[in-house]
Amino acid sequence: MADQNDSQDSKGENPITTRRGVRSFVLRQGRMTEGQKKAFERNWPKYGLAREDGVIDPREVFGRDSMLNLEIGFGMGRSLADMAEAAPEQDFIGVEVHLPGVGALLKEVDDRGLENVRVYNIDANDVIDLCLPDASLDRVMVFFPDPWHKKKHHKRRLVQQEFVQRIRHKLRVGGVLHLATDWENYAEHMLEVMDASQGFANVQEQGGFSPRPDDRPITKFEQRGEKLGHGVWDLLYHRTN
Repeated sequence: MADQNDSQDSKGENPITTRRGVRSFVLRQGRMTEGQKKAFERNWPKYGLAREDGVIDPREVFGRDSMLNLEIGFGMGRSLADMAEAAPEQDFIGVEVHLPGVGALLKEVDDRGLENVRVYNIDANDVIDLCLPDASLDRVMVFFPDPWHKKKHHKRRLVQQEFVQRIRHKLRVGGVLHLATDWENYAEHMLEVMDASQGFANVQEQGGFSPRPDDRPITKFEQRGEKLGHGVWDLLYHRTN
């Protein structure tokens, strides 16, 4: 799932900036476990994608033409591996800036023998702008992004009009943007942004939030939150034009 780190780094400094402005995440790599490190070294050459590859052709990358999913900020990768294992007829690209998460996903991919997963270890903005063809994606998933819960940090939230429009151009017409958060204030922000976004329509005809689709796995983090009475809000919008 998307990075849920605090809004400042360990020295209390501002988050790193990029050419698109202030990043929506704080880069804290942490240490990879020995298993994650070995999985990364063994599997990256096969499953890893790089900025230097330029704009990819998904049919060449996966060796077939099938439903293509993108998850931005997959965390430790368990849910992405679960989705890929449950839908071997679909293809999945995951984006995560934190190396331990990438190593963990590659270990899951290796252990489960998954062939329908590829991984970027760079800023999602670069993946969107430099690596994906327009109208190539059937679904984009952003699950539990950093809520930036302090009001003064709301501008750092990933889900903003500009970001949504860039995602729109990568989705096929009819493709779905699926957002999920466990922060009610962020859920309301997402709903406001999406309802005002050109070229998108809520899959719920009456509007508002959607029930969790069966194909979105429930994470351990989410299960713990549910036991504590925390809510989770899903939003699904499809591209109309």
